[in-house]
Amino acid sequence: MELYQHLQKLPKVELHLHLEGAIRPQTAVELARKNGVSLPHSDRPDDLYDYNTLDAFLDVYDAISKTIVQVDDFRRITYEMLQSASRSGARHVEFFISPHAHEGVPFARQFEGIRLGIKDAQVDFGVTSLIIPGMNRELGPERGEAYLDEILANRGDDVVGLGLDYFEAPYPPEPFAKVFARARESGLKLSAHCGEAGPASYVRGCYEALKVDRLDHGYNVVDDPALMAELRDAGILFTCCPSTTRFTTPHRDLGSPSHPIRVMKQAGLAVSIHSDDPPMFNTDLNGEYVIAIEQMQFSPADIKTAVLATIDHAWVDETTKRNWRQDWMPEIDAVIDAL
Repeated sequence: MELYQHLQKLPKVELHLHLEGAIRPQTAVELARKNGVSLPHSDRPDDLYDYNTLDAFLDVYDAISKTIVQVDDFRRITYEMLQSASRSGARHVEFFISPHAHEGVPFARQFEGIRLGIKDAQVDFGVTSLIIPGMNRELGPERGEAYLDEILANRGDDVVGLGLDYFEAPYPPEPFAKVFARARESGLKLSAHCGEAGPASYVRGCYEALKVDRLDHGYNVVDDPALMAELRDAGILFTCCPSTTRFTTPHRDLGSPSHPIRVMKQAGLAVSIHSDDPPMFNTDLNGEYVIAIEQMQFSPADIKTAVLATIDHAWVDETTKRNWRQDWMPEIDAVIDAL
C-alpha cells in the first residue's frame, strides 16, 4: 500500500485503455437493468468479470457493450473511466473505443456522449484525452473500410488514431493494409493489437504492412530475435499491460524471468506500462506500475524510462510534449528518487 500511494504521485500518460473495458461492474449492472439487457454469468457485480481466456473475455466485453445505449450512458462510462485514470495519476489518456460493439446505436450518438464525458472529466479532474476507434479484425477489411467511413464522418480534433483489435488468430494484419493506408492519408495515427494471441509474424505484419506508429501488447515478438532488434532500432513503442497477460496469454507468472515483458525490456525495446481493461482484470493504471516493480523487476530507472516513453510517443504536438517534460519532470524525479 505504501508503494501504491507513492506511485500515485507519478505523472502518467495512459496509451492502452479501452472505454468498454473500463466499465465498472456496478455501472454495467445498472445500465443492463435500465436498458433491458441480459448479462452473462450473473447480474451480481462481483461475479460479472469471470473468465480466463481471451475469447471468453471478449464475450463478456461484447455483452457489456450492449448495455450502453443512450447518450448519457456513453457520457457516464467515459467520465468514470477518466476519473479512475486520474486517481492513478494519469494526466493524459488516449483511449480505444469500439463503436461497432454497440449494435443499433448510431456512431453520432456514441460520440456525442463520449465527448460530453471527456469535457466533464477535464473540468473536474484536469485530465486531457483523445479517442482511438478500434477496428474489429474479425469483421474483415471490407467491413473495415465502411467502419473507417463512419469514423471519418464523426471525426473531430479529438479523434487522433485508428487501432486494430479483437481476437487475433486467424486474422493476420496484412489484409487491412489498404484501409490503414487510407486512415494514415486522412491524418490518423495508427496502432494495432498484435502478438497477444497471434504469432510474431503478426507483429511484423503490423509494423511492415500496416506501418503502425505503436504496437499494442506485442508479447510474441520475443519468438523472433531479429524482429526484436529491428523494432528496438526503429524505436517503436510497445504498450504493455502486465495484468492482462495472466488471463489472455500463456504467460501467467508475472514474476517469471521469461515473462515476455521482462524479456522485451531487457532486449532494449521501448516498453511502457498500461491498464488495458482495468476493472475487468481487477487492476488500475497505478497498480500496473506496482506490479512492474514488485513482480517484474523494473528498476526505478526502468520506471522513469517507461514514463518518458509514454510522453514521447503520445499523439499530441511536440510543444505539448515539451511542456509536459518541463512541468512534470520535478514530480517524476521526486517519485523515482524515493523508490
